[in-house]
Amino acid sequence: MKKKKVTGVLKTHLIWPLILLPLLAAMTIQMYSVSINSGHLAAIYLSIYAVISLFLYNFKRSAVMSNMINYALDYNLTQKHMLKELDVPYANLDTSGNILWANDAFTCATDYKLAASRSISSVIPELTKDAFPTMNTDDTHNDIPCSETEIKLNGRYYRALLKRICIHDFDFANDEDNISLFEGSDTYIALYLYDETELKEYISKIEDEDIVMGLLYIDNYEESLSNCDEMQRSLLMALVERQIAKQLQLLDGIYRKMEKDRYFFIFQKKYLNIAESNKFSILEEVRNVKVGNDNTHVTISIGIGLHAESYSKRYEYAHTAIDLALGRGGNQAVVKDGEDIFYYGGKSVQKESNTRVRARVKAHALNELILTSDQVFIMGHKNADIDCFGASVGIYRIARALEHHAQIVINREDCQSIDAAIDRFTSNSYYDNFLISGDEALRTVTRNSLLVIVDVNLAHLTQCPELLTRTDNIVVIDHHRQNGQRIENQTLSYIEPFSSSASEMVTEFFQYINDGIKPRPIEADTLYSGIMVDTNNFSVQTNVRTFEAVAYLKRNGADITRIRKMFRSNPAEYLLRAQAISRAEIFEYSYAITTLQADNTSLITPATGAKVANSLLEMDNIKASFVCFPYKSQIYVNARSIDDVNVQIIMEKLGGGGHLSAAAAQLDCSVEDAVHKIKETLKTMLKDGDI
Repeated sequence: MKKKKVTGVLKTHLIWPLILLPLLAAMTIQMYSVSINSGHLAAIYLSIYAVISLFLYNFKRSAVMSNMINYALDYNLTQKHMLKELDVPYANLDTSGNILWANDAFTCATDYKLAASRSISSVIPELTKDAFPTMNTDDTHNDIPCSETEIKLNGRYYRALLKRICIHDFDFANDEDNISLFEGSDTYIALYLYDETELKEYISKIEDEDIVMGLLYIDNYEESLSNCDEMQRSLLMALVERQIAKQLQLLDGIYRKMEKDRYFFIFQKKYLNIAESNKFSILEEVRNVKVGNDNTHVTISIGIGLHAESYSKRYEYAHTAIDLALGRGGNQAVVKDGEDIFYYGGKSVQKESNTRVRARVKAHALNELILTSDQVFIMGHKNADIDCFGASVGIYRIARALEHHAQIVINREDCQSIDAAIDRFTSNSYYDNFLISGDEALRTVTRNSLLVIVDVNLAHLTQCPELLTRTDNIVVIDHHRQNGQRIENQTLSYIEPFSSSASEMVTEFFQYINDGIKPRPIEADTLYSGIMVDTNNFSVQTNVRTFEAVAYLKRNGADITRIRKMFRSNPAEYLLRAQAISRAEIFEYSYAITTLQADNTSLITPATGAKVANSLLEMDNIKASFVCFPYKSQIYVNARSIDDVNVQIIMEKLGGGGHLSAAAAQLDCSVEDAVHKIKETLKTMLKDGDI
């Protein structure tokens, strides 16, 4: 190796006496101009200065350099010693992941035993080569590539910071005398381990001690008390409140009674995990409360809000959650965690409400909204069925009776299953232009128009989702259970999961709007058909109000003979359904699963699948039925049950939804894969006790 040259500030410092020689020589010449003797004297001193300066530069430079080098070595050794005893675990790796050097803190944290070329992944499995920072073409020496990852070692949590260090990025590497020292190893990885165990513990503690707000409503307060005598009423409500207090005390929570059937409570977040792990056993504990031999069961709904920026926002989350719980039929808990929503319970069939107070209040509100709007648009879901169309016709009749212009938004190409019903209206001059496409509605709608959504409460499933953003007045009337994807900015919402159909809900409105409105016979037929189809000929999801609605329609001209003729199947479709029933597989002794297959795909419709699913329920010991079939580039799944199984929560697992006894889903897969997914979902839910 060549002798190291002195450069930079150090070189300037060593030769500065020589730099002064020209200045002193000029001064000596000036002295000669003053006096020759003075000039001779200055020349003598200049000569002595030059000799001493040259001597010091030539003979003392090596001594100065030696002292500088010794100081540098001592300084370097001090740095190495400090780095070795640094509290932060530190190690140097080559680009292959082999450990070149590690300090004491690193060996202590990882129990690392020094070994030649030991791989870092054998010490810390999470640190594979994939975790190493990569050198990008746009990286500069001022932008050192680095990466971070979370690891766990010996029960402690670390943030591993890896930096890719290139020797050429340092100035001394440009010296050709030093390049040889780094041949074959000009890049290495610097690894730092920052212990974040205490930080995570404090974060976890803060998270556990965070406040959770909740609302608890008694679902069927009035109905439960109406079945008891005076003494039993007091005892029943006392037992219910005692059970509520007991369960909340187990969560270290406090509660306050806001109304006779409503409670507000708070507890710490850590106890929410306990409640979720036992799937909110408070639901079953309260439901099991009974007095004497009475079979009345009191059920509750719970809404919980957490992880909001303020307490008022959490309370708002709790309100949203309780609305969802009630909209889904009650007897369940809903947790709203920011944008995420989780459901618990809701497995059992709930007792329906026989009071029409809510229907009357909603009917009066709808009346006012129609009168203050400039026009009315009625819209149902895609692939509209007869219940959707019947409810739409009912709202159309109400708007016309209030002397307001109204139109039904529907795309005829998506509604082949109800062509016969639609044709009855289009051939009647009274109903000229009562149907309109989504594109036409978008051209004529205004901010003051009223948009009534029937038989659906999900925006993306409506006939024209864009229409929802074009008006400020939106009414939702539906009998399906809600989930988190509700329609935003609703002016009026009437979600009644206990109703048999949307047609039943709209039929009840007739008696409370404008002192009573009578449907025309053709409208009564359509509403009657909607109720009949959704109840599978009045065999499922019926109650007193269902038959009262049917009786009202009969009194206003509904004819069952006309209706039966309208829904007769052609022979090809009938045989298709028979073949699907014959292929049915009984899964887990209680679940019938089959597929619809035909060369003529026009025979396969959601209505056909629903008929097959309903027929499968007629077999003994069948709790639920599932029919899979291709329709419009997707696989549709129709699910039906009687009372033992809530098929809605099963379909929600597959990305769908619906009603307690009638639900559906749409999958992007093959028919065989759809059947497999249904079986796996049933296995998992049976194992977890969800059904």
